[in-house]
Amino acid sequence: MMNKKRSLFQHVGLSVTDLDLAISFYKNVFGLKEFTAPSKSYCNKANKIKRRKDIFGSQMKEVKISNLLTDDGIGIELFEFKDPKAVLRKNFFEYWKSGIFHISFNVDNLDETIQKILENNGKIISKVWTLFPGCQMAYCQDPFANVFEILNCSFTEMVTEKLE
Repeated sequence: MMNKKRSLFQHVGLSVTDLDLAISFYKNVFGLKEFTAPSKSYCNKANKIKRRKDIFGSQMKEVKISNLLTDDGIGIELFEFKDPKAVLRKNFFEYWKSGIFHISFNVDNLDETIQKILENNGKIISKVWTLFPGCQMAYCQDPFANVFEILNCSFTEMVTEKLE
């Protein structure tokens, strides 16, 4: 094993109902690179599948997975569960319940990114807010109701500046 310093945050996993559409969305909107092509896994073969059954339960029979990467090596693991079939959430933004309720992307140009989101079947679910001069943010959804935030400033700038 190499002694290379690794980033603490490695990847996020998202459940989607159409893997090809999800790949297209994240590539077109954020410029993510496809690291692994879509592949099907069945829960009746090999040790890898035993692991997935252990994680997802015995009811999971088939899943299609692809992995995308940001330029700095952070992964987005996309899962299209085939059996049982993935379904869209009806109440997608239950922020008051524990668990992850959004992920965040740094973007250079909020307006351009919003246009790309809309062109790729995503939604903008909040107004564009100015947090402080030079820093704007908005909450959005991918086509599968996964919520994400877009910001045109860094995380450290966001939390250390005097917010309006």
